[in-house]
Amino acid sequence: MARKLRFFKEQMLKAGFSPSAKSLGETNNGFDDLEVKLGEIEAELVEMNANGDKLQRGYTELLEYKLVLQKAGEFFTSAQRSATAQQREMESQQMGDETLETPLLREQETATDLSKQVKLGFITGLVPREKSMAFERILFRATRGNVLLKQVPAEEPITDPVSGEKMEKNVFVVFYSGERAKNKILKICEAFGANRYPFAEDLGKQALMITEVSGRISELKTTIDAGLLQRDNLLRTIGDQFEQWNLKVKKEKSIYHTLNMLSLDVTKKCLVAEGWSPVFATKQIQEALQRAAFDSNSQVGAIFQVLHTRESPPTYFRTNKFTSAFQEIVDAYGVAKYQEANPGVYTIVTFPFLFAVMFGDWGHGICLLLATLYFIVREKKLSSQKLGDITEMTFGGRYVIMMMSLFSIYTGLVYNEFFSVPFELFGRSAYACRDLSCRDATTVGLIKVRDTYPFGVDPAWHGSRSELPFLNSLKMKMSILLGVAQMNLGIILSYFNAIFFRNSLNVWFQFIPQMIFLNSLFGYLSFLIIVKWSTGSQADLYHILIYMFLSPTDELGENQLFPGQKITQVIS
Repeated sequence: MARKLRFFKEQMLKAGFSPSAKSLGETNNGFDDLEVKLGEIEAELVEMNANGDKLQRGYTELLEYKLVLQKAGEFFTSAQRSATAQQREMESQQMGDETLETPLLREQETATDLSKQVKLGFITGLVPREKSMAFERILFRATRGNVLLKQVPAEEPITDPVSGEKMEKNVFVVFYSGERAKNKILKICEAFGANRYPFAEDLGKQALMITEVSGRISELKTTIDAGLLQRDNLLRTIGDQFEQWNLKVKKEKSIYHTLNMLSLDVTKKCLVAEGWSPVFATKQIQEALQRAAFDSNSQVGAIFQVLHTRESPPTYFRTNKFTSAFQEIVDAYGVAKYQEANPGVYTIVTFPFLFAVMFGDWGHGICLLLATLYFIVREKKLSSQKLGDITEMTFGGRYVIMMMSLFSIYTGLVYNEFFSVPFELFGRSAYACRDLSCRDATTVGLIKVRDTYPFGVDPAWHGSRSELPFLNSLKMKMSILLGVAQMNLGIILSYFNAIFFRNSLNVWFQFIPQMIFLNSLFGYLSFLIIVKWSTGSQADLYHILIYMFLSPTDELGENQLFPGQKITQVIS
């Protein structure tokens, strides 16, 4: 029934009608009666469409036939006129040159010409204009040039009877000699999609055929118009009740869809539904069942009973419009088991902050925040509209982007970058030129004249020779510290999961090895970064980390950061 309704809607849209929404009440027909009615209407509409297509095809064929009669008739008429004129001219020349022997010679020539005359056959029709040149070449090659082809373009595009599409065509007449040539021409016409039509050589028969075809065209036009009117009336009748029928079918379909998820009881007198629900929703489900029993005037109420099972329940995390996008990001990598710690809570902070470490510019952050605030302010209106793929994805993650923009503003202030331009927002730079001669200097000639810049990177670093090495080193080391901290957080969460489920195996053979492997390498690197920042040492951390594996017993020299470093590296 849904398929039939979709078919009705397609037919209405093709005819330019739209379903009427003026009466959306329930239809009085029973469901079985509605099924029979829809079947009858479908059969009637299909029959109307088939008859209409058949009549339309006959109508277009007659229009083509009339065009062929007119164009080919003009060719034959002009050919006959030119032949008559040539014959009169020849006769007038012969009359002037007559002698005593002329009548005898003329009788002999006439007898000879009549014996040599060959009756030529011809085929008329229409061929698509884009194929006309290839059509002519193939005819010439197939018959070795023993054909005469005449083509006349039609002034207006013609509807093709087979495809139903409008296309430009040429009317053609092919003259041939012999049955073999005729068979070849017929096959070529079929290959090129040329429509052939019969044609009489006699001018009187041509005029009669044109009159007959014109009469049939007018009759078919009247019949087609009457059929379209009847079809439109039927579609209007369908449109008046379409929404009612569609609503009833959708409701019935949803009922059967729900029933298919239920199973019959042993006594086959009631239906049983099993499923999972959150504990907090138990009361809401009971109220919904009671309301459904009351609305349906059921004499027997639904029974809600909690079952105890050994199966592991599915994971369900309560989310809202703020946390749902973060939860989807976590679920894209893997869904936590039932009662495991939800890493999505920590992702609300870690994900946007790690983005901000890479996207640290408070000018860009403000632009991003303004664009996100537009989506947040208009979220009620936009949530009810159909958005494009990219816009819908951006709208769904509006709160994620808002957090990313806020953290980007913060890290941009730390990096002191506003569209890559530094500002003295929290005070003046701690550095100044020693004298006027170092105005254009980069680092040479700058001395510290004030206290350290209170927040973030000193603006004097921007534009200096060591800007890129310093800022890249700062950002890379910050990223290492944050990344190692996040990985440690994930491993610690796995420890709490193992403790909760009392799984000592995971503690000894998963948590402890992971902590040792991670922190003996990257944790130690993070420790070295903090020590280097604290002491102001010039040690090369790349060199320390590489030779910690290649030559663990060698002396560290200037790469010594703290006492006992060599022993620590050998142990780790």
